[in-house]
Amino acid sequence: MSVTFHSLEVAELVEETADARSIRFRVPEGLRDAFRFRPGQHLTLKAEIGGEEVRRNYSLCVAPEEGELKVTVKRIAGGRFSTWANEALKPGDRLDVMEPHGSFTHDFRADAANHYVAFAGGSGITPVISLIKTAMIEEPGSRFTLFYGNRDSQSVIFLEELAKLKNRHMGRLEIHHFLAEESEDIELFNGMLDRAKCDEVLEALVDPAEATAFFICGPGPMMDAAEQALLARGVASDRIHIERFTADRPAEALQAQLQELSRGSEGLTMLVTLDGRKRRVPFSAEAGNILDSARLSGLPAPFACKAGVCATCRARVLSGEVEMAARYGLTDDEVASGYILTCQSVPKGEGLEVDYDA
Repeated sequence: MSVTFHSLEVAELVEETADARSIRFRVPEGLRDAFRFRPGQHLTLKAEIGGEEVRRNYSLCVAPEEGELKVTVKRIAGGRFSTWANEALKPGDRLDVMEPHGSFTHDFRADAANHYVAFAGGSGITPVISLIKTAMIEEPGSRFTLFYGNRDSQSVIFLEELAKLKNRHMGRLEIHHFLAEESEDIELFNGMLDRAKCDEVLEALVDPAEATAFFICGPGPMMDAAEQALLARGVASDRIHIERFTADRPAEALQAQLQELSRGSEGLTMLVTLDGRKRRVPFSAEAGNILDSARLSGLPAPFACKAGVCATCRARVLSGEVEMAARYGLTDDEVASGYILTCQSVPKGEGLEVDYDA
């Protein structure tokens, strides 16, 4: 994957809700090809905030056919980048933006007649709306059903845009809102998308057996609930696509797991390929993972979230073995093909060779 950052100008800021705004970038003609993307993919943004470089991933909220490059940033409590982007960023500012990447996507075909289903919560709607728009454009014979959970109606990102999409594609797009802190006349739509609610939804509103693919993005408990409900109904795991995102660094349990794994690997030598060059790198228990060990040795190994989510640090194991903690950003097929997330991996013994270019 490309790990190139480009400086892009902020062309427009759109206030979506009280705590979420969309950033539209101006893409020069010479970078159009570099920023072509697939629906559901994301961008890594890099900025210096308070003298420190901060990187975060944000999903594109537009379809490729719209000809725009736009992401949505929801402010979270204690979030350095999200707070800065919502309060300080202004049109005309420039941000370093990595070329689009991510595997939360789908190959839509003009001759297909499929039914897609999505479970989204909060800002998890951003990649999902990209998929919805693309399906409506590229597969005129297909349908899409969205189950979207939020705290209340004021916190619903893209509320008006979703309503317009539904009106434009009557009979093809169904949207059901679930509000945790507001009461609707129909009890089914009250409350969070927890396991019980997801079971109700699959019983009353959609037949899982006739859906081609399911897309899930939102808070961790919601994603787990939707996935478990689908698996319990016999949906094959390869029909369930999940985009996990994180507000900041790995959870304490994962950090502790990585620290424990790294203690026994101190001083092991790794062979790392990056940008066509091979280099021997000592593993550092203080660094705690392959990625930071490589960077400590002076290699510009790519990264963004360092939480096992974005897959920016993906590399392929050519020889040797690793222990890997979180692997949210990889598919089962990628793991089977030898890919690892270097921010979550430590070597098991000598002889490890990893290739960032593979």
